[in-house]
Amino acid sequence: MFARKPAGSGHLGEGHHRNVTRGGYRAAVFGVSDGLVSNVALILGVAGASSSQELVRIAGLAGLIAGAVSMAAGEYISMQAQRELLERELEMERREHVRNPEHEVEELAEIYESRGIDADTAREMATNIMDDPEKALEVHAREEMGIDPNELGNPVFAATTSFFSFALGAVLPLLPWFFGGGNGAIVASILLGAVGAVLVGSALALATNRSIVRGSLRQLVIAAAAAAITFGIGSAVGVGV
Repeated sequence: MFARKPAGSGHLGEGHHRNVTRGGYRAAVFGVSDGLVSNVALILGVAGASSSQELVRIAGLAGLIAGAVSMAAGEYISMQAQRELLERELEMERREHVRNPEHEVEELAEIYESRGIDADTAREMATNIMDDPEKALEVHAREEMGIDPNELGNPVFAATTSFFSFALGAVLPLLPWFFGGGNGAIVASILLGAVGAVLVGSALALATNRSIVRGSLRQLVIAAAAAAITFGIGSAVGVGV
């Protein structure tokens, strides 16, 4: 069973917060970030080994498609598994309401008492809530398990978001290779990758109310490190061949 939420949580202040538990927001952020980092690394790695514009473009497109499909599939499976787990917990809770309703009343009353409500009022509130089975399940799910039965996450939405966000991040460093090749395209990929990394880092920092500079630099360093390593390996392999 999930851990009980701390006293004072519940619904208070819900209107002042965004729901980031559905999976779409998380999938979008990680999708763009992963698409950008993985494809800029792949493109520069192949470019370090070969000067062929066509080869780099094909490798970049393959990385984009394979990565987007893999990301979407993984996100769907992960979100679906989470949803099924939560649904199982809710069904177990529903059965307990039928088998032992008095115990469920006591549990809910104890939660309300822990928040400063006197015992008689807390029990009256709990009893009234238990009179409506669906409302009782929703309240117990929120108070005991910390979940909203109406917000279990949408696997299809998360997978779709993940697919397109990964593709968006992956296509950015690939764009120069549709118009040229060689050192010019390499430099352009690096610059576009850097701009993309800064934008992703800034967006994440704004969403989490953290330092934009720190978030941007962190994302930039990660992307630069991945690109430098693969470009170095590609160059070494290319020279060896």
